[in-house]
Amino acid sequence: MIRCLAIDDEPLALQQLASYINKLSFLELTAQCQSAVQAREFLEQESVDAVFCDINMPDLNGMDFVKSLIVPPLVVFTTAYSEYAVEGFRVNAVDYLLKPFGFQEFQRAANRLKERYSSLLPQSPASSNEDILFLKSDYRIVKVSIPEIRYIEGMSEYLKVWIEGQPKPVITLLSMKKMEERLPGYFMRIHRSYIVNLNKIQEVNKNRIIMDANSYLPIGDLYKETFQAYLSNRFFK
Repeated sequence: MIRCLAIDDEPLALQQLASYINKLSFLELTAQCQSAVQAREFLEQESVDAVFCDINMPDLNGMDFVKSLIVPPLVVFTTAYSEYAVEGFRVNAVDYLLKPFGFQEFQRAANRLKERYSSLLPQSPASSNEDILFLKSDYRIVKVSIPEIRYIEGMSEYLKVWIEGQPKPVITLLSMKKMEERLPGYFMRIHRSYIVNLNKIQEVNKNRIIMDANSYLPIGDLYKETFQAYLSNRFFK
């Protein structure tokens, strides 16, 4: 169930939005707000997975509201002004509904939201029989415990596999794509050169992931949206 917040300053539009959310079994309407200010106050007390948000509102418009959130949930914008579409996607909106829209259009946007949400859910950890990798490194075959991998660093055609408790990485001839396909769901690609074990993250500071005092990993622009959504789903206030 995807917990949703509906935001619109027009009562009839808000009522319609709420009714559409309630028609879909995978959406749960947690609250309705008639302003972005009210929505921000609500989010200081509660967390949601997604917001359906009007853009053109008094005091604080929907676009600025989303930009102001430290860890924004998934967003579907609703507005009567098509010129906001490009800017909406710049803030990583899942979709953009142009008013007036019917239930069919809403459902298409909701299905996109569901797909995005599902892609961010943690996968079940690999079974014990699948927790091991054997990597060729120089002239050796090295046994690696997958849960002990901290992060993987790409360098040209090789990978550095950094492992908990080991000062030096295992270096193997392998592509990032092949490694990414093999790893379980608690690993995430955060940069074209880095895959990180989400269970090993100590801190997130702006556009960097801190693994320890000596390991700072950048978050690439292409991967920022997915990682921020992962954080949003687990952010506790």
